[in-house]
Amino acid sequence: MPYEHRFPDDSRTTRSHAGESIEVARNWPGIILTAIGIVLVALTLTAAGYGFAGWAVIAGICGAVCLVAGIAMVIAEHRRVKSGEGATLREQRGH
Repeated sequence: MPYEHRFPDDSRTTRSHAGESIEVARNWPGIILTAIGIVLVALTLTAAGYGFAGWAVIAGICGAVCLVAGIAMVIAEHRRVKSGEGATLREQRGH
């Protein structure tokens, strides 16, 4: 019998949302924005360390915006997936 892909993969995990961030493409913009935010925070620290105050402020503001937006998008998508199952975001089953 050929392998048939199903989400979630209950045959190899007991967790109900294992791989959700990778499997559901709606999470990707939030993950990418969060990663960009982390890079911008590193650039902020580098610019501040070298004495470029203007660039540090610009990178800091952009980094904060990207981090907040990215995390909000990931949480919103996770909340959408959980509400489709009739569960709340803080419910303990799955993760």
